[in-house]
Amino acid sequence: MNWSGQSEAEARCEVCPLSRVQAGMAVRIKELCAAPETQNRLREIGLGEDQIVRLITSQNNFICQVCNSRLAISEQLAKLIMVEPLLRPAPITAR
Repeated sequence: MNWSGQSEAEARCEVCPLSRVQAGMAVRIKELCAAPETQNRLREIGLGEDQIVRLITSQNNFICQVCNSRLAISEQLAKLIMVEPLLRPAPITAR
């Protein structure tokens, strides 16, 4: 089971709000569902589409690690950032 309570196969294509991600998980931003000016601001601070984000904590604020920076955002804003889990690369096997 994974972060959404589904099997790995079901979760591969699933998109959910950043607010539903468990702390410690890395995800890829797929869509910003905010007003255009808010979308632009999120992109300016590094939270744009296709960016990989690791959620550090989701207690009072949502603290995300983006590249080498940590950003705190509200729960309301985290609900507007749609993300998908990162797929694990296939293991390399010796031939």
